[in-house]
Amino acid sequence: MNGIKQVAFNLTILSSVGLGGWYLGKLSEQKRYSNEKDNETSILSRIPIRSMPGLPLFGTISAATSLTSAESNREMGSKVSSIATRVSQIMKFGFPGLDHIRSYEDFVLSYDRRNKVAHWVFEHLTKERLQCKNEVDRSKCEFKPDQSIHPFFRSDNTDYKGSGYDRGHLAAAGNHKMEQNHMEQTFFLSNMAPQVGVGFNRDSWNRLEKHVRKLTNVYKDVYVCTGPLYLPKKEPDGKKYVRYEVIGVNHVAVPTHFYKVIVGETNDGKLDMEAFVMPNAPIDDNAPLTNFQVPPENIERAAGLLFFDKISRNKLSKVNGKRIGLL
Repeated sequence: MNGIKQVAFNLTILSSVGLGGWYLGKLSEQKRYSNEKDNETSILSRIPIRSMPGLPLFGTISAATSLTSAESNREMGSKVSSIATRVSQIMKFGFPGLDHIRSYEDFVLSYDRRNKVAHWVFEHLTKERLQCKNEVDRSKCEFKPDQSIHPFFRSDNTDYKGSGYDRGHLAAAGNHKMEQNHMEQTFFLSNMAPQVGVGFNRDSWNRLEKHVRKLTNVYKDVYVCTGPLYLPKKEPDGKKYVRYEVIGVNHVAVPTHFYKVIVGETNDGKLDMEAFVMPNAPIDDNAPLTNFQVPPENIERAAGLLFFDKISRNKLSKVNGKRIGLL
């Protein structure tokens, strides 16, 4: 009996020592973690990060600067309300995805932090909004890093320097001529992707952008979603691989292809859709744009997005110029 008591006593002592050691270890770990967090906060506090509104429709507004006076607050409130209204117009038919949404004054963007380019950029065009005002001057616009993106995930002009690629607009500068600030915001690098220059960005891609603008002569409202694709290619071993180049110290991804999905709305509410995919490569300037039309669902599968999901496809009058019943 005494032996059993001695064993129990020894176990109690060992348990107490073990629990005490565990408790002291946890305290030490928590203190170290707290110090690391303090250091991290101290480091990050020295990095300038400019906030941009996130999803105004859902009330997640973050002010770009702190405002204290009542007048400034009213001014900021008016601006936020204006952006929220504009976002609701642009995104009338739904968000393709909800990953890192950035709302600017005249377009909306979903940012891919890993690849340092956008997943998609959404625009709403009308004939009136495309009218160029005299005070809007493209030559005053400069390519610049988007300070609203965390430094870890931001691209820089140095990434493009010497890469052989253009800084290609996703939301085209020519679509945003109403205000100087609208056009300047299209020059944020978050709205850029590495594009082949001659034969693509400066030629066939530009032709497609002009085609989109011309659609405002046919439709009262034109909605366009633009973005990159990284498509697989069969290689000599018979297997398919997704391979793409990255440029600069920030490893900005070079897409293999780019897409545009467009919806035009007529005065009587009819809706037509067009969808294009172009390779990020020189293209014969004589190649008709219709050569690059594809079923929109092909882009959705490849991009992992759903375009205009508030529109039932059977409500569309035409897709790529063909009536729905004839597809």
